[in-house]
Amino acid sequence: MSKKTIYALALSAVMLASCKESFIERPSLSGTTTGNYYNNAEEVRGATSTLYSGLPWRNYESRAQDAIGDVMGGNMFTYTDVEYLKFTVSSASDRIGAAWGAFYKIIGYANVMIKTFEEKKAAGGGAAYLDPAIAEARFIRGTVYFYIARTWGAAPIITDPGETALSGNFNIPRYIQKDVLRFALEDLKKAEAGLPESDVPGRVTKYSAKGMMAKLYLYQKDYANAKAKALEVIQSGKYSLVSDYNGMFTKASLNNNVESLFSIQHQFSQDPWGTGNIKNPDRGPGNLRTAEADAWEMYVPSISILKEYEFGDLRRKWSVMEQGWTNPNWKPQRVNAPKYNTFMANGYKYDTLQPAADGGQLSPTRANIAKYFAGPGKSFGGEPVLGQNSGNNVVLLRYADILLIYAEAVLADNASTSDASALEAFNKVRIRAGLTPKTSITKDDILHERRVEFAFEGDYWYDVQRQGFAKAKAIIEKQNRGTAQNPEYITNFTEDKMYLPIPAGEIIQDPELGKEPVPYYK
Repeated sequence: MSKKTIYALALSAVMLASCKESFIERPSLSGTTTGNYYNNAEEVRGATSTLYSGLPWRNYESRAQDAIGDVMGGNMFTYTDVEYLKFTVSSASDRIGAAWGAFYKIIGYANVMIKTFEEKKAAGGGAAYLDPAIAEARFIRGTVYFYIARTWGAAPIITDPGETALSGNFNIPRYIQKDVLRFALEDLKKAEAGLPESDVPGRVTKYSAKGMMAKLYLYQKDYANAKAKALEVIQSGKYSLVSDYNGMFTKASLNNNVESLFSIQHQFSQDPWGTGNIKNPDRGPGNLRTAEADAWEMYVPSISILKEYEFGDLRRKWSVMEQGWTNPNWKPQRVNAPKYNTFMANGYKYDTLQPAADGGQLSPTRANIAKYFAGPGKSFGGEPVLGQNSGNNVVLLRYADILLIYAEAVLADNASTSDASALEAFNKVRIRAGLTPKTSITKDDILHERRVEFAFEGDYWYDVQRQGFAKAKAIIEKQNRGTAQNPEYITNFTEDKMYLPIPAGEIIQDPELGKEPVPYYK
């Protein structure tokens, strides 16, 4: 771990001050002490709110999430992150550095909160509000280490950056992936024990921890525990599938809905570097760029994902814009563009035949992403958007995932299953999508369902990866990763592509990161 990263994490040790105005506003980095602060729930919850904010998560969720989860997974085509498309990612990649920095920044915040609140509690602070806050920080830290373990495999584990900085020993090794996953799971178990059964919308609860544990257990192929934890979430009765699938990602009014177990919290902001969601322009089609909304379509649906949808799957039009797709509420207009304005006057039409200057749209794959695109702006019939910013949360765990985890955990290593409870969970997801329920399911059925259900949510690469190298190779090499006119296929997928390289700058400053990983647990 580099000195720069460690010092950044150590700086978090002086952060935690109140955040009274807003649930997700970032706490001040003032030097308040445990002696004169964190004396009530409001002060403590003001501090933990930063863990949910788009500010520390920004450098992961804005583009690294797309490049790693969906470009590498084969769901997105791009001319920008071509190295993720072709599996030629180098340790100098901007996306790798951005994700690494964001993840360890969040961990730094969580570490400081855990230590600070435990010290406050030991000094006589109120356990009733400190214990849930410690559990929140453990949930976030455990979740982030789960992401780290899946992204890089072996990685550093840091629990006290302040102590590390003071010691002057920055030669921190990578720890084996098994131990990083174990550390993440231990945090999630402690979060499960300390979090409340329910809380205000947006805050994680005991069931958020159970759900994330189920996902981690599934990744480890611990099917018994994955099934048990998913079932606890299902039987709680606290969650259900939202009928407005597209709205979950495009309407701020549906933030923290009944399907969401954990989301990054965003606020609509005029500050482009504030707490807003900035996925909008990277996904929006160029013909929806207006005076209010940027749209430069950096990422578009891949040919492969377009072929994955079954006939009649409603998720296709909820997730993808293509020929014939319309939104009568969106009526974008432009200055000095009479043909464009006439074409869009009665509502937005996705048309690949119309000239681009007159309102047509012709992406490299003849499609654009609808998920997380909030529209052309409020003045033109969409959600509030200003430049890059919308107010839509980014969902990292939702109930549909729990249902499919449960079905897969019941299937386990069997070739197929007709178990009634597994089919009930699996078919709830299909029925919402307008598809016929299945009477028996296989692993490939579940992987297909997961791919289209969570398309463009940054998750599919991890589903491919957890199949093991041989199956991952077969999946990746089958995908058309080219354009509508020029198909391209990966023909040399090798085992070293299963995890991303450590950022080059980190290895230069901490050569231990370039060495073979070691056990964390003795």
